[in-house]
Amino acid sequence: MGTSLTPEFWRLFAVLLVIATAVTFVLSATLDALVLRWQRHRASQRPSGMGTGTGTGAAMAGPVRPQRRSALHAGVKG
Repeated sequence: MGTSLTPEFWRLFAVLLVIATAVTFVLSATLDALVLRWQRHRASQRPSGMGTGTGTGAAMAGPVRPQRRSALHAGVKG
């Protein structure tokens, strides 16, 4: 009991595939924009640690690590 795949089926399949692809693209772009907006909002809400009256900014920031620069970045030619 096999069914043949008619041209009408393929047309409908193509239309549904395009619609599903468009909905997926729009939904992912929307969710990506919302997450990015939420992360930026959270970052702007964080206290900087300076002038908050809770201590010094250095004590809250953790240990300071010296920056390592490679010879390429330091401008040394070899």
